[in-house]
Amino acid sequence: MNIFAKAAQLEQTNTPFAFANIIETKGSSPRHTGTMLVEQSGQIHGTIGGGMIERYVIEQAIEAIKENKPRVVTGRMTRTGPEAMGMDCGGAMTLSIDVYGSRPRLYLIGAGHVNRAVAQAAAPLGFDITVVDAYEGSLAEEHFPQGTHRVLGDTMLSAIDSLDITPDSYVIIATNHQDQDAINAIAQKKTTYTGLMASRRKVQTLFQGLRELGTSQEEIDHIHSPIGFDIGAETPEEIAISILAEVLNAKNGASGAKLKESVGSFNQKLVLVRGAGDIATGVAARLHNSGFKVVMSDIEKPTMIRCTVSFGQCLYGKPVTVEGITAEKVQSFDKACRLLEKGKIPVFVDETEKLAEAIKPDFVVDAILAKKNLGTHKGMAPVTIALGPGFTAGEDCHAAIETNRGHQLGRVIYDGPCQPNSGIPGSILGYTEQRVIRAPGVGIFTAEVKLGDLVEEGQPIAKVDDMVVYAPLSGKVRGLLNNGLSVHQGFKVGDVDPRGESVDHCTISDKARAVAGGVLEAMLCLSGR
Repeated sequence: MNIFAKAAQLEQTNTPFAFANIIETKGSSPRHTGTMLVEQSGQIHGTIGGGMIERYVIEQAIEAIKENKPRVVTGRMTRTGPEAMGMDCGGAMTLSIDVYGSRPRLYLIGAGHVNRAVAQAAAPLGFDITVVDAYEGSLAEEHFPQGTHRVLGDTMLSAIDSLDITPDSYVIIATNHQDQDAINAIAQKKTTYTGLMASRRKVQTLFQGLRELGTSQEEIDHIHSPIGFDIGAETPEEIAISILAEVLNAKNGASGAKLKESVGSFNQKLVLVRGAGDIATGVAARLHNSGFKVVMSDIEKPTMIRCTVSFGQCLYGKPVTVEGITAEKVQSFDKACRLLEKGKIPVFVDETEKLAEAIKPDFVVDAILAKKNLGTHKGMAPVTIALGPGFTAGEDCHAAIETNRGHQLGRVIYDGPCQPNSGIPGSILGYTEQRVIRAPGVGIFTAEVKLGDLVEEGQPIAKVDDMVVYAPLSGKVRGLLNNGLSVHQGFKVGDVDPRGESVDHCTISDKARAVAGGVLEAMLCLSGR
């Protein structure tokens, strides 16, 4: 059986599996194209070339199946360094791992008119549907969409006992006269969603029966009953839509609010911070803590070096938390709205710089710190603020904030330019340019130390291809570029703080806080609040 026939077989039985596909290779790799199917048990079909790299991909595929999330992995056929596979080939291989065969399981207790309508409406939504009943006629094949699992029990309880209900399951109880037995059997099972079709008066009776059996209030509160959203549903088909709307709300973790209301909420006091490095993060954190809704944007692979205090780090994969505030990468406005409702900061990739036009924020803050204007203008929002050199307040922004260290740091300028870029980093214990780590040539950056490590002057701390990068002085590594980025000669790849252990590299800097204060002042002044 070839891997695609095997995939079809697993998909039909809703058995989880993953496809690992080679998407990029460098140097001497065992294969340059290939697809491998990995089952949850670790059994494989096909190959990507064997050896240590294949074992690693199998492990990653099993983890992806457990999380039910795709991922991209890279393995390098070297003995040392990031992503090393303990091999001597010298090549590298990048693969995408996609997960299949994990359709959410929907259990319908009772095969009457409502659950038949629910099954028909749920089938196109990707659910793996099982319906149970104790009456054979109700389970007739013609009542349900193709692929529905129909379970007949001697009693409703015996039918329920045969089900494998897990915390990932969705359960809908809609029976004629066996709802107390059904809810008694299911109430203490952990599910993502349990719904019970009953009138308000009957719900009180059923819940009292649960309490008498020792069911906890927490378990009772998990039951959705009366079931569904109030849309005035009367027919089985309308009731099915009402129920499935509530099921999808639980499945997707949405607010359940009308989108019209969400749009209004999304735009209220909305700030778009362009850039997501350490200074931008300081600004975003202060505005977030002041009650503003903050959305950030940056390029796909930002080159910030203060990664522990940069919300832009979430664009490399996992959510990032700085001083108790969490930022996550988003690709849709709907997801951004949900994160804002949860008190988080959404971060978009905005290479085309069209985000402001799409979301129409009340405020735009250019915190890219490119030392020049990359396209920001006053028309981007009712209030547009820019940070540092390259901007002239009153011309390309409503206000500019001074970012050069010294007496003017954080000052709000409403008419005129910021100070020009001095080209000299701020002085720490007398060190300026000496504490900055720069690339010795063109190549791919790979760190050999971590942020927060203490290093000695002359210690090897990174490589650019095969060129060694040395610590310019002794102290704490406070800034470090993300691995795998392409750099040119002289590119800033990190910095060392000579104050050493006393430096807190995990909290927002004094400079970022000062600049953030200027931004907040300008926003309040210009908005008349």
